[in-house]
Amino acid sequence: LPLKDICSKRAEDTQSDGKSFEQLRSECLQSGVLFEDPDFPATDSSLFFSQSVPVNIEWKRPKELCENPKFIVGAADRTDICQGQLGDCWLLAAIASLTLKKDTLARVVPHDQDFDRRYAGIFHFQFWQHNKWLDIVVDDRLPSVRNQLIMLHSASNNEFWSALLEKAYAKLHGSYESLKGGSTMEAMEDFTGGVGENYETKNAPENLFSIMKKALDRGSMMGCSIDISSSAESEAKTSTGLVKGHAYSITGMEQVNYRGRPVQLIRVRNPWGQVEWNGPWSDDSREWSYVDSADKNRILQNSDDGEFWMEFEDFKKNYDKVEICNMTPDALTDNTKRHWEVSVFEGNWIRGATAGGCRNFIDTFWTNPQFKLQLEDADDDDDVCSVVIALMQKNRRKLRKEGLDMETIGFAVYEAPDEVDQVGKDFFRYNGSKARSKTYINMREVAERFTMPPGKYLLVPTTFQPHHEADFLIRIFSEKKATPPPPSEPEEESEEERGLRRLFEQLAGADQAISARELQQMLNGVLSRRREVKFDGLTLGTCHSIINLMDVDNSGKIEFQEFKVFWEKMKKWIMLFLSFDTDRSGRMSSYELRSALKAAGMQLNNQLLQLVCLRFADDNYDIDFDDYLTCIVRLENMFRVFKAMEQSRRGRVNMNIMQVNPPPVFSLGSNSAPVIVSVI
Repeated sequence: LPLKDICSKRAEDTQSDGKSFEQLRSECLQSGVLFEDPDFPATDSSLFFSQSVPVNIEWKRPKELCENPKFIVGAADRTDICQGQLGDCWLLAAIASLTLKKDTLARVVPHDQDFDRRYAGIFHFQFWQHNKWLDIVVDDRLPSVRNQLIMLHSASNNEFWSALLEKAYAKLHGSYESLKGGSTMEAMEDFTGGVGENYETKNAPENLFSIMKKALDRGSMMGCSIDISSSAESEAKTSTGLVKGHAYSITGMEQVNYRGRPVQLIRVRNPWGQVEWNGPWSDDSREWSYVDSADKNRILQNSDDGEFWMEFEDFKKNYDKVEICNMTPDALTDNTKRHWEVSVFEGNWIRGATAGGCRNFIDTFWTNPQFKLQLEDADDDDDVCSVVIALMQKNRRKLRKEGLDMETIGFAVYEAPDEVDQVGKDFFRYNGSKARSKTYINMREVAERFTMPPGKYLLVPTTFQPHHEADFLIRIFSEKKATPPPPSEPEEESEEERGLRRLFEQLAGADQAISARELQQMLNGVLSRRREVKFDGLTLGTCHSIINLMDVDNSGKIEFQEFKVFWEKMKKWIMLFLSFDTDRSGRMSSYELRSALKAAGMQLNNQLLQLVCLRFADDNYDIDFDDYLTCIVRLENMFRVFKAMEQSRRGRVNMNIMQVNPPPVFSLGSNSAPVIVSVI
């Protein structure tokens, strides 16, 4: 789908009972009771997961806090956002930027709700998560102390849209505490479904001002921050009024005439709603007296609201990072507007199977998920393909309560060889990447822009360290659709396979069918002659499993046509074993088994993979060919049973056991800097 279509998709209802906001509100109005959310109750567990509530907090509805509550007073704007006791300035900075984009704001904060008409104590908000929009319902009980909101609140004590928005976002991630520390980019993407890019002000292009101005003009959202060197500097106020390790939003950019020369200015907002820059071009500075009065009145609001102007050169000297979330991946460095297509892939890094780590760990790097792409057509105005690759780890914030945090992630892109579905260790040992993420970093998403010639490519997303589990989403933006390459043509039957046909006919007898014992005799004889397969013989039980799999007419034997189908499977399974047994040891590790099964079309969840490893692996977590074949035949039988069950229950087939319960949790904090590590 084009990006604009994805951003306009209908939001999914998320309430555990399956009811929509409208249904729930209508039920409350008919029964005359105010909504109480069973999915996010007004209890301590919705506030904190790692500590007890430090003070006596009361959950109160807005009508208990003021006489005439309003959802929105006037119009929602950036001054409605004042930080409370929670360290989620990154979220507040994104909300402030959201108020500048009215169309997007109207989606995130639907205006079909208020405290007057059809009030039932229920509100809803919409967020983008992992390539889909979710509708999050909350009740309007808010945490307060002595009748004052303690979390996000508006400067007007009777306005509540921003406080309820924060509650809905906390519900999305499991608790208010889950919102501590984060990247402004994370929330900006959740508000838009857009794609982000980052700039370091100390190493930025010379035209950074025009890049940022163009981003604002296009409706992009922007944030900025000052790095810290230790936790002691977190949210430390400098002598100039700026705060380190704190997320700010960028709300305006202007160029004014000052004493006969042009000066570039940038407007920045502190989500605290106070504490401002006190240097040149601050609210009361003398520089404003030399600016044309019309320009001054247009752009300067002289008040202590946390928002201030700076000269752009001072901004670059004082701030370290700029985050820009674009509604489309159009480059901000040129004037070309493209029609972008997006391809989406999902996967998992699983301990013992696909969590191979970065290329520093070459022995396991090749076991990471591998995605083949085919860039077929160059851009309309060039002979290369413009591509933006964004790797996002999923659900990490929600799983903080389980002690998990953001993984350090990155990716690499290689030219894809034609001959194999899954590339082995030797390929990565001798072939360098054609493109890769600049850094491995513990942020939710890593995104990079590339130009590459048309061709087949292999994308390998990884965590930095091996054995670290997480779920991920990959978005690939391109002017022309990036597609998986077509499957290669099957190889012709070998002389050995023709001999196998003759052997079948000799063993089959008059009924032209073979039993499990005859199948064992034939397969053991043929496979033992294959030098590339270290083989100790198939058990009779495995051969019974093969008969069960292929015996269509339930005769207890398989005929030649049934055997022919099995042998095609067998050839693929042998080829997979050899391609994943790269050291030719005659064994594959549990990492290699997971990749081989996936290549065979069997995607297992964590629990099932653990059972498989316990059953078939030895003490060194290795699996020989005999056990590999037994395993894959029994799994194939299991899938066949599931297929039959699905056909009888729904009339349709679902052959895959999909990954469930994603293990993912973190981001650049309001008081912490991301960790960047290097790859050889």
